[in-house]
Amino acid sequence: MSSRTLRRRLHHGDVDGKRQEHFETSGLDSLSEPLLVEDDYIENKKICTLEDLWDDERKKAQFHWTFIFSNLIAEWAQWLANVVLGSGSLIGRLLSFPSTALNMQNNRMLPSSLSPLQEERLRNLRQRLEVPFDGSKTEHQDALKQLWKLAYPNRELPSLKSELWKEMGWQGSDPSTDFRGGGFISLENLIYFATKYPDSFQRLLHKQDGTRAEWEYPFAVAGINISFMLAQMLNLQSASSLPGIRFLQLLEEDEMAFDILYCVAFQMMDAQWLAKRATYMEFNDVLKSTRTQLERELALEDTSSVKDLPSYNLLR
Repeated sequence: MSSRTLRRRLHHGDVDGKRQEHFETSGLDSLSEPLLVEDDYIENKKICTLEDLWDDERKKAQFHWTFIFSNLIAEWAQWLANVVLGSGSLIGRLLSFPSTALNMQNNRMLPSSLSPLQEERLRNLRQRLEVPFDGSKTEHQDALKQLWKLAYPNRELPSLKSELWKEMGWQGSDPSTDFRGGGFISLENLIYFATKYPDSFQRLLHKQDGTRAEWEYPFAVAGINISFMLAQMLNLQSASSLPGIRFLQLLEEDEMAFDILYCVAFQMMDAQWLAKRATYMEFNDVLKSTRTQLERELALEDTSSVKDLPSYNLLR
């Protein structure tokens, strides 16, 4: 993936650069090169009062400790499982039996053994994943307009080709050129995020949490990458990996599990970005770390819905 996209943090920012092929279909190799590169824009300066600064520091600390706490929960659960399953003691053998049986059941749980509800919802999700974005379709144009209205409710809707779209983190004046790998579902994911978790959506869009890098990831393009990363990780065409198998269980509980998981992943990615003090060249490393954290949380037992994942608590 060759890229020439960058967004420097602005109040009314801009993104520019050459077009890129966002996605390949050969696994994580497509994320091996940086998404963002250098740009020439100068950051606007923001004047804050002392009270504003103290309030911002309190928010940073609260957000930082929430992220650390969610990671500790996931890592502690994974450590406990390893201790119990690896123990040769009687209690280890007794406690490992149900978990081992569950893992054996998961490994045998291929699409042919899904419940009718899982089959229906998986089929619907696969159909969504196969829909490419088509800028000539009225439905897709309307969806883009809806996203703008959700992102900027008090601003005038621009034309479908306008420099204003760069403020949301699209590469150029025509957002339709950025969807090639992500498909229409990536736009649906952004709309779902803005609708169901508007506070988190707005904070990420405007980069309001934490100490931001001078050069920030472009919001919309990052969202497309997250949709694609989830599709890769879950591998829903075969659903044979552990994350894919566990996701099918979540999908049975909630038809919108993929969209909710997308919101969790986006918020998790931004938290990883802040915790690592990442810069634009590290975006793809942060995305890989996000995938690793998601896989770890999906592997936790006693998780019956996406809302049971520790990192769901990052959403507001």
